[in-house]
Amino acid sequence: MTNNSGILQGMTVLDCSQILAGPYCSMILADMGARVIKIEKPNGGDDVRTWGPPFIGKDSSAFVQLNRNKRSISLDIKSQEGKIILNKLLADADVLIENSRVGTMQKLGFGYEDVKKINPKIIYCSISGFGTTGPYSKRGGFDLIAQGMSGLMSITGHKDAAPVKVGVPIADLNTGMFAMQGILSAYIHRLKGGEGQFLEVSLLESALAYTLYESSIYFTTGSISEPDGSAHRLTAPYQAFKTKDGYINLGAANQSNWERFVDVIGMSKLKKDSRFMTSDMRQINRKELEVILEKVFSTKNNKEWISKLLDNGIPAGPIYNMKEVWEDDHVNSRNMNIKIDHPNLKNSQNIGIVAKLKSTPGQIKTPAPLYGEHTEEILQELDYTESEISNLIQKKIAGMK
Repeated sequence: MTNNSGILQGMTVLDCSQILAGPYCSMILADMGARVIKIEKPNGGDDVRTWGPPFIGKDSSAFVQLNRNKRSISLDIKSQEGKIILNKLLADADVLIENSRVGTMQKLGFGYEDVKKINPKIIYCSISGFGTTGPYSKRGGFDLIAQGMSGLMSITGHKDAAPVKVGVPIADLNTGMFAMQGILSAYIHRLKGGEGQFLEVSLLESALAYTLYESSIYFTTGSISEPDGSAHRLTAPYQAFKTKDGYINLGAANQSNWERFVDVIGMSKLKKDSRFMTSDMRQINRKELEVILEKVFSTKNNKEWISKLLDNGIPAGPIYNMKEVWEDDHVNSRNMNIKIDHPNLKNSQNIGIVAKLKSTPGQIKTPAPLYGEHTEEILQELDYTESEISNLIQKKIAGMK
């Protein structure tokens, strides 16, 4: 039987974070059924509301994409009344997510030890640039800085070119994923009879975790990896190749694929070439192999090559731009383009849910909230009267859309 409420129904998350890593984490939790209350600072809320191309209305399209399935309350937690409201919310919460500079929440009276006194079962997730300890702990966290200091920028792009970051904010996004993993692990521990706990995730360590090949090479040999463009660091051919009218990706790295591949392209003689007989040798002589294969690929266009390779079981594919991605029949067949009505736009598009649970699937039920959209509703749930709510709003301790 399918449970349309989501596997995390009953979990309450207070999301005091902003920008990307924390909101990305809480979005995935919300997709899986968690009740997420987004606590936004006064005078505009989450900074991402104003970043990038505007959505219909005041909010950016990036904010709308990141904050679906959540409710928003604007709250000044520096004020005494705001602290009281947050304390009330914390009393019944399962998770708190925050990404303030290290030490900020403690100064406000909402560090882990403070919150634990209010709610011993709380799972407190702290997201920062460099972690809560160490020489860099007081520094602010930014994706670009983490990409540089984790080594990712030293291995991205092409050799002898300017440093290049990964095209998406991978440190931020990966931090959100690790935060979610940590929260769910802590939640399982608590369900087994344990208590709540503190967990921390940093941008630097989340980016560093992606350097599996490059770090292992350094640990083993002392060699420092360099950018390889689209090529694989350990085997070949596994990269983009230029064709008659563009580029395609080829994945013929393992031995069986390699042997079938050279037969398909009419270059069976390469199987007996000592430079390319094994995966290791192909990697060592990759540049020579690239020159040979580029000449072959230049004889046909993308469509011809992809069709020929796929028909013969050789992994290959196009390199899409975003328009082509969202026009692809397969992508659209997998429920990855979900439409939901936003207050400012009918049928607004959302990237769909990746983890497809069969019995307890996630759902995109509500659009991203307007700033402070649910302030009054949430305060009413905390038993504030209409006059008390009006007073809080007048004093700008709580805000409305």
